[in-house]
Amino acid sequence: MKNFFFYTFLLVSYQTSIAQNFTRKDSLQGGLRPERTSYDVMRYDLNIKIDPKEKSIIGYNTITFKVVENTSKIQVDLFENMRIDSIVYKQNRLKYTRDFNAVFIDFPSVLSTDLPEQSIRFYYSGKPIIARRAPWDGGFVFSKDSNGKDWIGVAVQGTGASLWYPVKDSQTDEPDRGASINVAVPNGLMNVSNGRFLGSEDLKNGYTRWDWEVKSPINTYDITVNIADYVHLHDNHNGLDLDYYVLRENEVKAKKHFEEVKPMMDCFQSKFGEYPFKEDGYKLVETSYLGMEHQSAVAYGNKYLKGYLGMDLSGTGIGLTFDYITIHESGHEWFGNSITSADIADMWIHEGFTQYTEIVYVECTLGYEKAMKYANGLRANVNNDKPIIGIYGVNQEGSGDMYPKGALLLNTLRHVINDDAKWWKLIVDYSNTFKHKIIDTETVIAFFNKESSLNLTPIFNQYLYKTTIPKLELKTVRGKLQARWANVNTDFAMPVDLIHDNKTIRIYPKNDWTPTNLKMKKIGQLQVSDNKFYIIAP
Repeated sequence: MKNFFFYTFLLVSYQTSIAQNFTRKDSLQGGLRPERTSYDVMRYDLNIKIDPKEKSIIGYNTITFKVVENTSKIQVDLFENMRIDSIVYKQNRLKYTRDFNAVFIDFPSVLSTDLPEQSIRFYYSGKPIIARRAPWDGGFVFSKDSNGKDWIGVAVQGTGASLWYPVKDSQTDEPDRGASINVAVPNGLMNVSNGRFLGSEDLKNGYTRWDWEVKSPINTYDITVNIADYVHLHDNHNGLDLDYYVLRENEVKAKKHFEEVKPMMDCFQSKFGEYPFKEDGYKLVETSYLGMEHQSAVAYGNKYLKGYLGMDLSGTGIGLTFDYITIHESGHEWFGNSITSADIADMWIHEGFTQYTEIVYVECTLGYEKAMKYANGLRANVNNDKPIIGIYGVNQEGSGDMYPKGALLLNTLRHVINDDAKWWKLIVDYSNTFKHKIIDTETVIAFFNKESSLNLTPIFNQYLYKTTIPKLELKTVRGKLQARWANVNTDFAMPVDLIHDNKTIRIYPKNDWTPTNLKMKKIGQLQVSDNKFYIIAP
């Protein structure tokens, strides 16, 4: 069940200190309280009309839930610029109060845990926030294709799904039985949402409703709409449905360009396990913004270019051998969509692992050496400005270093374990163990420790919570090599490989000078394998 009821908060003293820096609005969106934890969402059924001319939404969301703690009040979220028309329970209107984007709904009597599933229908309308620079800021994108037809999308990761529909806007709870997304749009346009297409209906009022259903649990920020004059391309690869919805003008180039999906799927399924949403299929949907990992309806806006809009983020040239958005956003199907962090403070669980999927894809297609070159090219993108882990309970992510530094951490751990058979088994077991589950950083560390039979906690802590990179220092004492780590926590210890006389030698430095059995006169005789470890080498 994708509901993370047990949640580890910070120490009271730390909570007090952060309270001085964050507002009640932040804690209402990012925190947990009885009005949120008392119920578990089972399903969303969204039925709306989108008017491109007015840039408005009207409709309702039916929220089906199970009571897990006796309560007479629940919190549902909807941005305060959106209007609540009514909230109906058993044909009666419920009373509610608004506190910023939080809507506290009162029931006429206590809902007890022995009740069967309950549901409310939340009617709403309004003009949702329009993004200025999607997907980096949340909101709708209203644009036109080259033929002057409406082209509409939405991306709300981090900002919150409640920007455009009523929802429990917390990553701690996903609808166990998925969702239906039924969207009416002007005739001549199509809406593409998550999951499987169920059919369309001409409403005889100038609008056609397009009905989609997701059977798997889904992140609320992943639920999406894509509205345009789309052409549908269908393919199948080893039993997995591949569907592409592209602008009519791009049909020919899309057929050729998206052939990259097949080797990507072969690679990812061999390394991370079966595609986690087979029942909902896999889609790429062309968008006017760059991209987003919308589950089973991945937003694609890379203009059919290799790299990242034709650029190589690694600076090595290797990034121009594949379409960054196709590979990266599809990697999120395993890491972010299937395995989800309970709090966005732990978003490295999404982004670090997913940037690592790029390295894996390079290794699958071009080999190990090119993969290591690509990985080390990502170092230039690390700023070490603040920790990767954000602040819990206030909807606060950590540093953007969660992408490259998170990927480099995983690449380092692979070489610390130093057994590829063990490493790839660990990764696929991680994907399968936490498939469709919500987890936190402590869970990740505990799993890696257990499966590797190593204490990797000091390494995780160094890279996730600190901004300093381990610096290897070497010296000789009476003809023998000694080594230590600088810029590290006192408990930090990590092996590293050296090359001496064309042989690879592993040493085990700590944060104080550690003797080795390696005899030598000059440090210059050594080469550090820093392409395998994210460190500062002498």
